Amino acid sequence: MPTVRFQPAEVVVEVPGGTLISEAAQRAGLELSLPCGGQGRCGRCVVIVPQGQVRRRSTERLLPADIEAGMALACQTLIEADTVVTIPPQERIERTQALSVRRAAPPVFPYPYHPETDQPIRQYHLTLPAPSLEDQTDDWSRLQRELRCQQGIRELTASLSVLQQLGQRLRESNWDVTVVVELDSWDRPQGPARLLDLLPADRSGSLWGAAVDIGTTTVTVYLVDLQTGQVAAQAAEYNAQIARGEDIISRIIYAKKPGGLEELQHLVRQTINRLVAQACQTAGAEPTEIYKLTVAGNTTMMHLFLGVPPEPIRLTPYIPTVNHWPTIRAGQLGLAVHPEATVDCLPGVASYMGADITAGVLSSGLWETNEVTLFLDIGTNGEMVLGTKEWLISCACSAGPAFEGAGVQCGMRATEGAIEEVWISSQSYEPTYRVLGNVPPRGICGSGLISLLAEMFITGVIDKAGNFNFRLPSERLRQGPHGGEYVLVWASQTAHGKDIVITQVDIDNLLRAKAAIYAGFTVLARQVGVRLEELSQVLIGGGFGQYINMEKAIQIGLLPDLAWDRFQFLGNTAVRGAYYGLLSRQIRRQLTEAAQKMTYLELSADNTFFEEFQAALFLPHTNLNLFPSVAAIAARG
Repeated sequence: MPTVRFQPAEVVVEVPGGTLISEAAQRAGLELSLPCGGQGRCGRCVVIVPQGQVRRRSTERLLPADIEAGMALACQTLIEADTVVTIPPQERIERTQALSVRRAAPPVFPYPYHPETDQPIRQYHLTLPAPSLEDQTDDWSRLQRELRCQQGIRELTASLSVLQQLGQRLRESNWDVTVVVELDSWDRPQGPARLLDLLPADRSGSLWGAAVDIGTTTVTVYLVDLQTGQVAAQAAEYNAQIARGEDIISRIIYAKKPGGLEELQHLVRQTINRLVAQACQTAGAEPTEIYKLTVAGNTTMMHLFLGVPPEPIRLTPYIPTVNHWPTIRAGQLGLAVHPEATVDCLPGVASYMGADITAGVLSSGLWETNEVTLFLDIGTNGEMVLGTKEWLISCACSAGPAFEGAGVQCGMRATEGAIEEVWISSQSYEPTYRVLGNVPPRGICGSGLISLLAEMFITGVIDKAGNFNFRLPSERLRQGPHGGEYVLVWASQTAHGKDIVITQVDIDNLLRAKAAIYAGFTVLARQVGVRLEELSQVLIGGGFGQYINMEKAIQIGLLPDLAWDRFQFLGNTAVRGAYYGLLSRQIRRQLTEAAQKMTYLELSADNTFFEEFQAALFLPHTNLNLFPSVAAIAARG
């Protein structure tokens, strides 16, 4: 079999002929990111082959000079003989977000919290009479009898693993114990109680739960004291699955590969376990004291988390395996909490309308408002819900990862070195910009791309179709390897010594993304006879939403042209909804009711969506009457 020597790690691995370089790297235990899931579309898994024999299945995103220099796409290049492969420094999937989230003000449960009625996870102190020759009741029956007599719990169940430890735990504690039980659940209020744990009497006092949002980009965990209802710690970091695909379609495709589904499940489980450990360290808790988790996420993330093949989600007629999940035990999923902890996966609506939106509808207040409200969650998908407490209609559109910095030549995530805001002079066409961390820039994040696109349009660098105006007297406008481009930062001012540019291809991707979102909520409104100017409020959830410059988003036609006081940026509504459902049986039932109440509109089956999409492919729109504030700027010149 051929051998592959990876540099600079100096790791050697044997592989069968015909193995992809990316697969060989994984066998060697080396991290190699595949942002497009190994489809060869993104060009960001470039390696250098200085020696050996390989066969390139695709050279997309590579120039002839690149190939001459030995460059190859790791996900599209087959090893045919002994080979040396150099892996250049890759974009790190950083975990710095964990710090900023932990420092954020903890959310507050907005309703009165009464754990004795709202919370099914309880603990009781029991002193049991020791067995004797006169009382030979078995241990399990003895425990059931005392819980019935002392606490009124008439029915009790337990798993085999709990029963296997029962006798030893009772005797070690000298029959003086703390019993942790789950009395019932939101969906079986009359069901038997379940024994979760048996502890020595002096171990009472610690009952923890966790609310988890599995985002395509970021995973967030709230550690919650189930006795007080307070969030004791927060932690978040990038979903490690990003290394195998930045958008859900790429991950669905990757999951079809041999071992791909198991790898993706392992990566997200690893992320959650790491965040749980961080949160517990902050709060002085033990992960094994977590007895309940509520989990939100889009439909694909839920399938990958639970190891369920997601392939039907992307195939007509777009039907997921499950929308309403049964409760699961943490031990079945390999979560580093108490193995008997209940894992409650919140309900979704459709393949592209998941539990993250159900949780957002509830925590945003849309669920109980009388005002006609539009709720938006803008990420790799654009999900939206329109309605009041009486009715809800929803849809999802494929925005793609452009607004998260992916699929853009110099795009990056919102980490240190990302340009987050841009201003362009209308006289000189020279840019100024703000960089996260106040360091030399490395690329442009989503909010920076929105800002840059708006500034280029307002100043005339591009026209309403997104085409560059090369007649302008600016050296920043030029022809690049892939067509026209605007140089935002010269190489001498960047962290990596390369120009930071936005290309015509990038602009086209951004226009398609914003057009899909605008067309989506336009079609929703038309379906129910609501005009966009009649919206009382627009609620924007998701981590990305809180960084959007509203004025710039309106100028490019991403958001409707409404008075600014009608917009509210709510941050992560998904994890907040999971937190509410963790604490309250009633709210957990409402989450299911909200999911069942939402009418889902499949845009691919709606003839008007394509028409609205085409109309929105311009800046800000083909119908400038829809954007009077932008028309006023244009009129002023």
